[in-house]
Amino acid sequence: MNFDLDELKKNHNTSYLAGILERLDKEEIEIREMLTKDDTLKEMVDGELKSIQEQREATEKQIQDILNNYELNATKKKEEEMANEVVLEVRAGAGGDEASLFAWELAHMYELFSTIKGWQWKTNYESKSELGGYKEASFEIKGKDVYKMMRFETGVHRVQRIPATEKNGRVHTSTASVAVLPIRKKVLFEINPADLEMEYSRSGGKGGQNVNKVETAVRLIHKPTGLDVRSTNERSQLANREKALMILTAKLQQLKEEEEAKKYAGVRKDQIGTGDRSEKIRTYNFSQDRVTDHRIKKSWHNLPKIMLGYIEEIISALQSGETGNEEE
Repeated sequence: MNFDLDELKKNHNTSYLAGILERLDKEEIEIREMLTKDDTLKEMVDGELKSIQEQREATEKQIQDILNNYELNATKKKEEEMANEVVLEVRAGAGGDEASLFAWELAHMYELFSTIKGWQWKTNYESKSELGGYKEASFEIKGKDVYKMMRFETGVHRVQRIPATEKNGRVHTSTASVAVLPIRKKVLFEINPADLEMEYSRSGGKGGQNVNKVETAVRLIHKPTGLDVRSTNERSQLANREKALMILTAKLQQLKEEEEAKKYAGVRKDQIGTGDRSEKIRTYNFSQDRVTDHRIKKSWHNLPKIMLGYIEEIISALQSGETGNEEE
């Protein structure tokens, strides 16, 4: 196979492998030069050249597999980037009540950012802690380029600060996870109705008497994977069921894509991360008035303003992929 090494180096998925090919080429030249100086080394040189050729073929196959996968997903990724509707989920992680409060603050930050961008924001489901934070919550966002801008928010967000409930003034570290699911016009994943289990209950909060007196809230459980989705804020059971099914479809599609991506994750991770919701992506350090994105090693100050939804500078940096040199 003939590859353009310069082009491979520009692609973050193949740049590491391009380096291996370059090293093998140099080794081959050096070994052949040894033979010109001492022909008694022919047997040893032949063995080394055979080993280099085997390594080259294996590396080239890896590159070809990655390029093939990239081409197959190019159309799908383009469609995702153009998606103008997403479901955003937040979930409290480690840290108890402080984690739930942080999860609420993250959701509020995204809601304010949505207002700044002129996007529509709607609550699908929320489960609150005793202090008013979010144990978990789900929201629907609609607007131009919403997925293109929000896709890099998926992952674990970490907060370092002195909680309001802390009596001894100690800094605590808590986490909350965020997932951003694109809602596609064309459904790429079909769900077998036999795989679904549905539960109905009464909704609380806004929505009028019908919402509070009739079992309009819906919980969908996908039995093969154990994934479950809730929708409580629509005015009818049918509307909540349709919304829950839409979200579950997006989740299952993402799960399928994550499994496919793992086949190629061993080569080299994307500069801005894998998109895995378990990946620690950002730290909000309140005592130092700083937020750091670990994927591009960049930091920004003025956390109060950032938490008010002014995150476009961070999002733009992630989209450009430019890296800094800060670890925390």
